[in-house]
Amino acid sequence: MTKNRFSYAERPLGSLVTKRLSPPLQRKARLAVPMALYMLFYLTSFMVIESWNRLHYTVIHTVVDDMIPFCELFIIPYLLWFLYVSVFTLCMLFTDEKSYHEICTNLAIGMTVFIIVSAIFPNILFLRPQVMPRDNVLTRLCAALYAIDTPTNVTPSIHVYNSIAVMVAAVKTNARPFRSWYMKIAMALMGLSIILATMFIKQHSFSDVVIATGLSLCSYILVYKLGFVFIPQEGIRFRNRKVRRRVRKGALSA
Repeated sequence: MTKNRFSYAERPLGSLVTKRLSPPLQRKARLAVPMALYMLFYLTSFMVIESWNRLHYTVIHTVVDDMIPFCELFIIPYLLWFLYVSVFTLCMLFTDEKSYHEICTNLAIGMTVFIIVSAIFPNILFLRPQVMPRDNVLTRLCAALYAIDTPTNVTPSIHVYNSIAVMVAAVKTNARPFRSWYMKIAMALMGLSIILATMFIKQHSFSDVVIATGLSLCSYILVYKLGFVFIPQEGIRFRNRKVRRRVRKGALSA
């Protein structure tokens, strides 16, 4: 008697939500579940760490920070970051699964490192203006942001790290509408404006940006050069054939 083998798209999910979806949408839902669960873990971990009462914080500050003026106009790209990352990731889910796995792995690496750093290295910044230099809609948005987002646990900057991850993925993918160089340049400019925004609205120090950029470089090598990706139902895989062979040889010899 032979076993019934289901492809990944055909596996019964047993979920009341996805049972009612068409088979293609069921597949997309299954692909989205691991990242959704990871985001639940990340947000829960972040809120728990933020609630800790620390006796000591390391102050994050550089000379460059003093040279950067406060500019409330940058609150716009800073807030657009949430759509920038989430909408692009969803687009990859429906148009380019390879890029979707890559960017999800890339995002998870950076956010996991951030959680670990925040847990073992409490840090804080004192760059925010005590009094807003002007009174307008944008400065009020900045004040509202300050009220709900504490200046603790700021390094490395996840705004910067995730923006770089999207910029890289946008250049790598050939999926519509990101196939054209006009769109790729637009995504890069948007990402750059978000990175600058973190410093101009005093949410992050220049050092947070530098550290996040360095971490992005390490993740780029891991994900795009070595082919390290997480694929649902398959687990962690190395898409790079040479690396995959070395891993297999190491596993066999162990």
